[in-house]
Amino acid sequence: MRQMFVDTAAWVAAADSRDTAGSAVREARDQWLLSGGVLTTTDYVIDETLTTIRFRLGLDAAEAWWLQINGSTRLRIESINEPRRERARTLFFRYRDKNFSFTDCCSFAVMRELCIRRALTLDHHFRQIRCEVVP
Repeated sequence: MRQMFVDTAAWVAAADSRDTAGSAVREARDQWLLSGGVLTTTDYVIDETLTTIRFRLGLDAAEAWWLQINGSTRLRIESINEPRRERARTLFFRYRDKNFSFTDCCSFAVMRELCIRRALTLDHHFRQIRCEVVP
């Protein structure tokens, strides 16, 4: 199964019609899905995305986004369990020269575990871990 990780910045850009990167993100996402790929994210990213969309675009927009992704057969939502949290904690404190968020480190831990090298994101931190960033 070909997987591409989706980060909060990409989800938010795709949901916000005013975001200048939104069309590129939506196009990259749609191309990936048309080619048979699967999108992967985490419950922490879902939390962050719902909250950001609510504060930026309103509760109706957050609900519309949730209804769009909820139950999708082309989206895997990985839960951050204790072993993943521990790996994320290790990354969080190891890279003292970076300003990774804990959610970023959880994403990185899942990506490593699942051997995902490509991310749909606008967050430069994914480049810092040598990830192939789309768009």
